[in-house]
Amino acid sequence: MKSRLVPVLLLGLAMFASAETATEIRIGQFPNVTHAQALMARASGDYEKALGIPVRWVQFNAGPSAVEALFTDAIDATYIGPNPAINGFIKSEGRSFQIVAGSAGGGAALVVRPDAAIATDRDFAGRIIATPQLGNTQDVAARAWFKERGYVLKERGGNLTILPLSNPDQLLMFKKKEIDGAWTIEPWVSRLEQEGGGKVFLEEKTLWPEGKYITTLLVVSRKFMTDHPEQAAKLVRAHVDMTRKLNAGKAVAVPIINAEIRKETGSELPPAVIESAMNRVEFTWDPAESALVKSARDAYEAGFLKTRPNLDGLCNLALLNGVLKEMGLPEIPRFAK
Repeated sequence: MKSRLVPVLLLGLAMFASAETATEIRIGQFPNVTHAQALMARASGDYEKALGIPVRWVQFNAGPSAVEALFTDAIDATYIGPNPAINGFIKSEGRSFQIVAGSAGGGAALVVRPDAAIATDRDFAGRIIATPQLGNTQDVAARAWFKERGYVLKERGGNLTILPLSNPDQLLMFKKKEIDGAWTIEPWVSRLEQEGGGKVFLEEKTLWPEGKYITTLLVVSRKFMTDHPEQAAKLVRAHVDMTRKLNAGKAVAVPIINAEIRKETGSELPPAVIESAMNRVEFTWDPAESALVKSARDAYEAGFLKTRPNLDGLCNLALLNGVLKEMGLPEIPRFAK
C-alpha cells in the first residue's frame, strides 16, 4: 500500500508546485509611448528580476488582437486600451481577464489642419475627421463628442464624416489635405503637430473631471491569477515600480523608449516628438474606474455594444491595493456605480 501511495503523493505535490510557480509570463504590448512601462521593462529586464521568471514580450498593433490572444490563452497579460478591454470583458462574460491596474492617462487630442478654417465646434460641418480604428477608445470619444454637439454622421444623412484610419495613414492624408483633422493618441498627436503642421483644437482631458481619463491599462488573465497568484502580485508591484521610475525621470526614459520603438517598427521618432508625447501622457496605476464606466456608456450609445454594459468584476483592485499598502502608498478606492 505504501509503495502505491508514494507516487500518488509525489504527483499531487508536483501538480501543486506547478500551480504555484509559472515557468514564464507572456505579456502583450504595443510600440507606443502610452505603453511606456512595457517598453522600459523590456529594455531593462526589470520584470524578469521582479518575478524571477522569463518574460516573453508579444507585440500587437491593435487591441482586439490582444484580446483574442487572451481568449485563446496565447498570453497571460497585456497592456491595452480601455475600449478593447471593456469589449473583451463583456464578450467573455468576465471569464477571461480582469483589469489589475491603470498604466497611462491622457495623451489624446483632436488635431486640425490650420488651413481647414476650423475655429469653433460649429465649424465641422462637411469635414472629414479621422480616428485610429473603428470602435477604439479615441473613435468612441470622438463620436460621443460630436453627437453631443448635434452632428449627424454622413452615412446617417448628416454632414460629418468620421473615418477610421491607421495612425500612419492619418499623418499621410493630413499632409495631403485629404482629411481635415484627427482624434488620435500620442505620439501621433505630436507628429501631426510637428510633421503635419497641425493645431491642437481640443485636448481630451478637458472633457473629463479633473482632466483624468485612462488610455492604457494592465490586464491579467483570470487563469494566470488563479494558477499563479504570487507572481501576478509581483507583476503588479513591478508595474507600480516602473510607473514611479517613469514619473521620476521622463527625460531619461525618452531615448530608451525610442530605441524600443525602433526595434519593433524599424524606425525611430524624432526626440522632440517623444518628449512632447511624454509631457502629454500621465503615467499612473489608477485604472480610473469612473472613466471606464463612462467609456462603456459612450460605446453603448455609439452602437458598439449591443446591450447596456455590466462591468461588475471588470477591475480587480485587490492585487493593486495589496501592493500599494505594502509600499506605503495610498490605496485606490472602489468606484461606487
